[in-house]
Amino acid sequence: MGEINKSIAATAKERTLTAELKLYYDVIAADARPAPLLIALHGYGASKWHGTREARAIAPAGFAIASLQGPHQHLKEPKEKDGPLRFGFGWLTNFHPEESVAIHHTALLEIIDSLIDEGMADGDRIFLLGFSQTCALNYRFAFTYPHRLRGVIGICGGLPGDWEASKLYQPTNAAVFHLAGEHDEYYPPSRVEDYEAQLRERASDVTLRSYDTGHEISKPMRGDISEWLTLKTEI
Repeated sequence: MGEINKSIAATAKERTLTAELKLYYDVIAADARPAPLLIALHGYGASKWHGTREARAIAPAGFAIASLQGPHQHLKEPKEKDGPLRFGFGWLTNFHPEESVAIHHTALLEIIDSLIDEGMADGDRIFLLGFSQTCALNYRFAFTYPHRLRGVIGICGGLPGDWEASKLYQPTNAAVFHLAGEHDEYYPPSRVEDYEAQLRERASDVTLRSYDTGHEISKPMRGDISEWLTLKTEI
C-alpha cells in the first residue's frame, strides 16, 4: 500500500469544480421596523433551530432575529435504539478552512444586506452571536468587516487561530462580549484567561465574564447577554 500511495501522489492531478450551495436561515421580524437585529449561529452538530431557540430566549423586546445554519451536514446517532438517524451541521474543518470562512463571510453579508434592504433591520444596530465553533468564525467576520456590526458575542469558544498573524483583522468600534464557562472542557479558564487582553488589541469596548457552567449556554448567560444588548442598542 505504501508504494501505491507514493504512485498516486506522484501521478494524480487534483482538480476542482464549482457547485452551488444553498444555505438556510430563519428570520423572525420585529413589529416595529427597522429593528435592531441579532444574528445567532449555532455550534457544531446543531442546526438553525437551536440558534433560533437561543436567540428568542436572549433577544430583548423589539429585536429582529436571524439564525443561519452551518453549510456542512453530517449524520448523528439515533436518540433511541432503532430510531431514525439524525443530522447536524458544522462550519469548517482543517481541510481548506479558508473556503469555509469565505462562505461564512458571504452568507452573513448577504443576510445583513437583505434584511436592511427589506426594511426589517437597522444597519447601525446589527449584533452577531456565536456559540462554540462559531465564536472564532464570528470574530474573524467582526474584525475583517469592522464597520458592519454594533456588537459581537462569543460564548464558550476561542479566538481565530491566525489572530496574531493575519493582516485582515482591523480595529473596530463594535463592542465585544465574551462569555466563558469555568468548567468548560474545551475552553477552560487557563485557555481563555488572556482573551480580554488579546481582544483589546483591536477593540476598545470588551467585556469578558466567567460563569459556573460547562460548555453550554446557561440561564445567567442569557440574562446578561440580554442586558448587554439592551445597553449597546441604546448607545
